[in-house]
Amino acid sequence: MAKVKNAIASVLALEKKLVPSDGYMYATSWSNKEKATPLKLVEKSVRGTISNRLKDTVKNDPLKLNAEVEKANLQTVDSCALGEEQNTLKLHFTLKILGNIKNPSACNDATFLESYKKATSEYIEQEKFSELGRRYALNIANARFLWRNRVGAEQIEVQVKDLKSDKVWIFDAKEFDIRSMNSEQKDVVDLGKKIAYALASEDDFLMLDITCFSQVGKAQEVYPSEELVLDKGQSKKSKILYTVDGIASMHSQKLGNALRSIDTWYSEYGVENRPIAIEPYGAVTNLGRAFRTPKEKQDFFSLFDKFATGTKLDSKDEEHYVMAVLVRGGVFGESSK
Repeated sequence: MAKVKNAIASVLALEKKLVPSDGYMYATSWSNKEKATPLKLVEKSVRGTISNRLKDTVKNDPLKLNAEVEKANLQTVDSCALGEEQNTLKLHFTLKILGNIKNPSACNDATFLESYKKATSEYIEQEKFSELGRRYALNIANARFLWRNRVGAEQIEVQVKDLKSDKVWIFDAKEFDIRSMNSEQKDVVDLGKKIAYALASEDDFLMLDITCFSQVGKAQEVYPSEELVLDKGQSKKSKILYTVDGIASMHSQKLGNALRSIDTWYSEYGVENRPIAIEPYGAVTNLGRAFRTPKEKQDFFSLFDKFATGTKLDSKDEEHYVMAVLVRGGVFGESSK
């Protein structure tokens, strides 16, 4: 008798439930935050030096080496900086949190859909998204979304407003350890409950207006998102930064990656000591690593195939991770080929 495998739908897709806007960047001063001006990009042409690794035939020959380093390394780049009397970066974006995770946007298998709904309903009933909601709230409070703009900041203030109820939370981002997800600070827990309620709902949503002030110093450089330009055409720039209507900005994808950097459940967290973004294979591209491999059965698909077909996972941590990937959204069907 042929062995029957729990079937995963060949067409299965979920919409993302954390939906950030692009982040708009302004220059202001810490003592007068109300007065802010949009940040513009400045194009620079610079003459750099040759600093890449050279072939052995060049670096071992003094004449060839001198000839190589004398070559001008000319570059045209975009840059962005505060004004000489401005010491604070203002970053503004909105975040929408959606519910209805029990209903995929596409699923072509009624039997699997019933099993999937049962599994997610049991998680929502037992956990109510409280752990995930708190972690997302913590990544708002600690201003992880500033990325490089967070490094070296003297002070960071995050203002969060619930646009439906007008409730406001104000966080001192420097209070939080960015390497940990363990904070139980009162306002973080309160905001987390709001986020969790929206995620657990059938059709409700939460809309947050988020404004962050980072005191980086007068005239200091700040860092919008960098564009990945596959076809530069006639452009000679070696670095192109992102703008929206002429305002220096951060990609919504970059903000979203920071907000979902809540995975401390991967096996090497004790070594790496850093939360990583929720991804099906635990991918961290700047390290060139996948921290959740199918070989170890810790990747999303290995866990999801059991979870969604009624098999109990080994721990709550695994359930939190699977549900966080579903919040992230994506295409998760199993090909029949």
